[in-house]
Amino acid sequence: MHASSSMTARAAASCCAPMQVTAACIVHSGRFSARLFRSAQRARVSDEKKMPATTDLKLEEPGSLSPPGLIGRLVRLGFGVLCLSHIYWLLQISDNLIDEGGQIRSILWNGIVIGLFLISYVVNIGFSRAWKKWPAVVSAIVFLMVAAYGYVTAGTIETRLLAQALWVWEFYVFTHLGIAFVIAAIIGTPGCEMRAFHDLYSRLTGKPTKEHYCPVGPLHPIDQWESRNNQS
Repeated sequence: MHASSSMTARAAASCCAPMQVTAACIVHSGRFSARLFRSAQRARVSDEKKMPATTDLKLEEPGSLSPPGLIGRLVRLGFGVLCLSHIYWLLQISDNLIDEGGQIRSILWNGIVIGLFLISYVVNIGFSRAWKKWPAVVSAIVFLMVAAYGYVTAGTIETRLLAQALWVWEFYVFTHLGIAFVIAAIIGTPGCEMRAFHDLYSRLTGKPTKEHYCPVGPLHPIDQWESRNNQS
């Protein structure tokens, strides 16, 4: 009986040993995963604190950014042509903003989304203002107020007043952008095209002005790629 009990105990121990090892591995793996997750969370929070929003103003000292190469200039010129073509069509409908069906012409609706996306960069970088997303927020609020006023007074949001507000706003945004893109392409402004007027002023007067990298779109990656190729 004693020998049989000993054999049974050893068999049970031998069966439990792998289970204990597996359980220990699971516990250690869980602890390691938890530590890894906490480390990743701390790193993410730290990066979020370090990295500013793309609409934050971050001016660099003159000469900090590399001027664009041929491809960067051509891309800037292409964007400039697109912006100025929108201005051309706005001028074509300037006397007839409402179509025959009493609706605001589609060209105005087509420009509002991209305009709201870009207006904060146009204002902040173009005028050296740290206003974050407020230019876009204020613009949207104004449009909503005009639309609400039209709905209350005329039963529709698509009033001539809203059409005129959209026309004037888009005309400014895309004119500023289009001319800035063309100037940046011609003179090779480093970084964001919205510093093209400042760069042109520096070249005409000899007074240095600060630069700003292009926070959105393909220009910054293209400029970096061309700069690396030129150095190699």
